[in-house]
Amino acid sequence: MTNNSLRRGCPEKKNYSAEDAKYMQMAIDLSVENVDNGGGPFGAVIVKDGNILSTGVNRVVPNSDPTAHAEVSAIREACGKLKTYKLEGCTIYSSCEPCPMCLSAIYWAGIKRLCYGNTKTDARNIDFDDSFIYDQLDLDYDKRSIKCEHFMRDAAQRAFKKWAEKSDKIAY
Repeated sequence: MTNNSLRRGCPEKKNYSAEDAKYMQMAIDLSVENVDNGGGPFGAVIVKDGNILSTGVNRVVPNSDPTAHAEVSAIREACGKLKTYKLEGCTIYSSCEPCPMCLSAIYWAGIKRLCYGNTKTDARNIDFDDSFIYDQLDLDYDKRSIKCEHFMRDAAQRAFKKWAEKSDKIAY
């Protein structure tokens, strides 16, 4: 492994509230049930002000959708329920430390707190290893495993210019 992504981490918290334990147990139970239902071993719960907004499980293989991760599914459901793209004031409980895609979605959604059970090292140990993504992001474009080609920027700028000039845009 060329980076420190699996060595760094949030230290495991030994003292947590009964409420936190309840929601984390729910995420864990969802992950266990999902394995029995043909999905991956991941579950997530989003909570705001003591109310469950949504839950999600990993359905990548059953849905033939590489983005059907537990956290992303829970975020989509919560945003739909609240009719907003921001989940400010929410906590997400995940049975496992989120992958780079899910972590990015958590940041984009404005979730204030992330709680997780299994670590990314635990996930790597059962062949859910996302360290290669972190490694790829550290590389120059010409060294990445996905060939990156940049062209037609001038044409693509039209939409950006239109957005920049839009008076009624909602920044996100």
